[in-house]
Amino acid sequence: MKPRYLCALAALLWNMLLCSLLWAPAAQAAPVVFTFSTLPAGGAVTGNPGDTVGWGYQLVNTDTLNWFVPTQLNASSFSIGIPDASYFDFPVLAPGATATVAFDAATHAGLYGLQIFSFALPGMSDSGSFSLSGEWWNGDPLAGGTFLQVSDVQLAPLSVTLAVAAVPLPGSLWLLALGLALLWLGQRRRQEGAQFGRALG
Repeated sequence: MKPRYLCALAALLWNMLLCSLLWAPAAQAAPVVFTFSTLPAGGAVTGNPGDTVGWGYQLVNTDTLNWFVPTQLNASSFSIGIPDASYFDFPVLAPGATATVAFDAATHAGLYGLQIFSFALPGMSDSGSFSLSGEWWNGDPLAGGTFLQVSDVQLAPLSVTLAVAAVPLPGSLWLLALGLALLWLGQRRRQEGAQFGRALG
């Protein structure tokens, strides 16, 4: 290959490299992942048939520059009640901000609710997880911030168990003894009545 062709080829490759560097978008560090957990810790709740139980949440934006906006909440399926996802308020979190909300059915606050079926049996249970995802913004989304990217999905465990009712025990042994004595007395009277009837007949 002639030297002048080699020089032309080298110049072409050099120009292509410069163009790719000049037109490459500015690299941006990926936002730090948010943290998501249920309240009570571990996500385990207990209830009785007919009760409304639920979970609260703690959500932390650990990024010091970008805003986190939750956009999608999902839960595993339930077999012992009717789920209610309307409790979650999808808080917008500024850099470093935390949102902590306990479940309260009266004020309709928290993460998720469950109306346990009235016909559910004691000892039945459901378990699974909540999943939460959202978006990262470089500023307040309601005040001119720019969308950056979709967040990763975070999971938090959940479980609900129906309380087992205690079996009532006799108040004292004398009640049992009294009941047995009355049964014995009734049986004896029947036998005496039968003997008296035979004597007359």
